[in-house]
Amino acid sequence: MRFPPRITRTGSLVALMSALLIGGSGVVPADAAATAVGSICYGALPSQAHDTLDLIASGGPFPYSQDGVVFQNREGVLPAQSASYYHEYTVITPGSSTRGAKRVVTGKKTREDYYTSDHYVTFKLINFGC
Repeated sequence: MRFPPRITRTGSLVALMSALLIGGSGVVPADAAATAVGSICYGALPSQAHDTLDLIASGGPFPYSQDGVVFQNREGVLPAQSASYYHEYTVITPGSSTRGAKRVVTGKKTREDYYTSDHYVTFKLINFGC
């Protein structure tokens, strides 16, 4: 079973825009760069990322015991959320003897899946519509 279950989808840009409109300051928060992530089309992901997303959808089994653990977002690149909001899963790197640097990090919301190929330095929100 995949933890946590997904509920709804909301993009970080929508949250940022809402904060600006509701807050009324018109000033971009100092940490806005930390919450900004790129995006990537599902079709542009490596096939191993597709495999990982399929495993997440089916609830496993996962190749590594660390798969499904809470991702703590210590780097602060993803939008700030509660401590158990994000979970990480390994994207197998062909030829690597370790877990490698590629991961899918999921949020509790539907289709809020992020891909990182550089071990949490940058993230891309996966766009399943392209």
